[in-house]
Amino acid sequence: MEEKGKENGVAAMAACYQGFDPAAYLQYNYTPPRADFERKDSIVPWKLACLHRAFTEGDVGGELLVDIGSGPTLYQVLSGCEVFNQVLLTDFLEVNRQELRRWLRDEEGCNLDWTPYLQHVCKLEGRRPSAWTEKAAKLRQVITDILPIDVHRPQPLAPDALPSAGADCLVSCFCLESVSPDLPAFTRALGHIGRLLRTGGHLLLVGALGESYYFGGPGVKIPVVPLNEAQVCASLKESGFTLIRLEVYTLNQDMRVGVDDVTGVFFAKARKD
Repeated sequence: MEEKGKENGVAAMAACYQGFDPAAYLQYNYTPPRADFERKDSIVPWKLACLHRAFTEGDVGGELLVDIGSGPTLYQVLSGCEVFNQVLLTDFLEVNRQELRRWLRDEEGCNLDWTPYLQHVCKLEGRRPSAWTEKAAKLRQVITDILPIDVHRPQPLAPDALPSAGADCLVSCFCLESVSPDLPAFTRALGHIGRLLRTGGHLLLVGALGESYYFGGPGVKIPVVPLNEAQVCASLKESGFTLIRLEVYTLNQDMRVGVDDVTGVFFAKARKD
């Protein structure tokens, strides 16, 4: 009966996502004030700084970076594409994979202009902002595929998707807590994605703190596992990771724009035992 309950909870979460609207989600979360590159206290610049630092400290490297649950966004691999020769994007929803493919193929109809993001990361790297075109070309060069994924399956990707040794690094942003029905499911999903990573490889995990719901489109209210810092640390340990660093961002009042009830964001850098 317990297994049936787990399956029902996961199925209910999958049903919630049938109305997910990439254009609305991007508008809610990836435009000002949450993505204001003139403000150091804006959420997106904080996330980009955390990722830039993690990818450039010298201990993260190898051949293959896998982004777990990309959604319709690219910001999470803008620093990593300079370190890894291959980048795999993944998502459960075809509408999100379509959004990513449109950008990858440089087609019309993308729902967000990623130019300011590319320019900002170029600045973080000490390059001129006009180098964003080079970074965009590099990103398109190293993204080798955009694959379906289900983090609730013990083998989240197709068996032949990765080399037998696994990926060298995983990045995952706002995925696991927003597709899991409860904390045990979140921890199990963390263990599942850990199987995709080689021993000694790194996980860069970004997620919401204290969030019980978010809107994935007009009227599409999606439940979230409300996490605290201690739970994140415990789940990582239980899933076979050693925490290297945990950073926390607390939302200012003007970042609370009515599309969720998030109170903070965490960034965790961890290594697979």
